[in-house]
Amino acid sequence: MKTEEIKEILKNTEEAVLAEKLEEFRNDERQGVQKLILQYEKKVEKYREELKRIENMCVYEKKYSQAQYICGIDEVGRGPLAGPVVTCAVILPKDCRILYVNDSKKLSEKKREELYSILMKQALDVSIGVESPEKIDEINILQATYSAMRKSIEGLKYKPDIVLVDAVTIPGISYKQEPIIKGDAKSISIAAASIIAKVTRDRMMADYDKLYPDYDFASNKGYGTEKHIQALKEKGASPIHRKSFITNFIE
Repeated sequence: MKTEEIKEILKNTEEAVLAEKLEEFRNDERQGVQKLILQYEKKVEKYREELKRIENMCVYEKKYSQAQYICGIDEVGRGPLAGPVVTCAVILPKDCRILYVNDSKKLSEKKREELYSILMKQALDVSIGVESPEKIDEINILQATYSAMRKSIEGLKYKPDIVLVDAVTIPGISYKQEPIIKGDAKSISIAAASIIAKVTRDRMMADYDKLYPDYDFASNKGYGTEKHIQALKEKGASPIHRKSFITNFIE
């Protein structure tokens, strides 16, 4: 077999069986093949490290392993000057191990989109909660976030036995809950919720960008970038700006 053919085989081999596939070519003494084996051994090592990382993100899921339905919940959009706050409640299958799931802030947009598709296919239940800029102005961002969280939990088909929450305790729900500091980096359920919430809100802001193109919402997602603030000063507020957040920039 030519070296280029071996390269193509390794390139198209799934990570889970790559170590086994490398053994088939281990005794091939050609320099090019040995170089390929070294290259792909690094990929195998990264895969094994990722398996360990994901396993470490299941500590709380293991703690509540007797529960039938474990819900992870997270929010996105507390800080922007415009747009809604969005929350996601997600219930993953027992012993779910989706590689590369992480705090959405640690992932590239491309990776978030890839994982979003996987999560939406594999999750047992997903529910989104949204509170508008008007509601944020009316009751403040913290209360609006809690309201969106309650909506996302209430929208689940399955009633959770435990709700794992990133950092906060949600008032006004009857379900048992555990707040976890930096939960989106410590619980696969919360991390999954953070990814789905982030992708959902980013897509909403891209749609708003088409309606209000002056503010560059597709790029800044409503956050106060220099270009966004300059547009605010020149054009004034759009219908999706949070009035209580922009008093420093416009009268």
